[in-house]
Amino acid sequence: QVQLVESGGGLVQAGGSQRLSCAASGSIFSINAMGWYRQAPGKQRELVASITSDTSTNYADSVKGRFTISRDNAKNTVYLQMNSLKPEDTAVYYCNADIAYYDGSRYRRNDDCWGQGTQVTVSS
Repeated sequence: QVQLVESGGGLVQAGGSQRLSCAASGSIFSINAMGWYRQAPGKQRELVASITSDTSTNYADSVKGRFTISRDNAKNTVYLQMNSLKPEDTAVYYCNADIAYYDGSRYRRNDDCWGQGTQVTVSS
């Protein structure tokens, strides 16, 4: 009943910038924490950044000072602005959210909703 759709990935040169978006759709009642994760080939998925409903943020040490997470509650959307990109930032980026929604008969909560992922490739 709820869906997360990422956009904005692609190929970028090292030192460049890219902005990812993730829009939630469905009969959404509220969205609590939202976050961005990434998974590089042969590596485990890792948290990149997260943002709570009151906009408190948390970042992985590897992206602090370069990436900024933000959200637009009116649009049910979370963003990841990525600056000073490095080849090691290459990965599939996934959006995650804790969503309360209405399924037609009752309110439910999916605290681990994932998007399909978007590829970010940083060339050296």
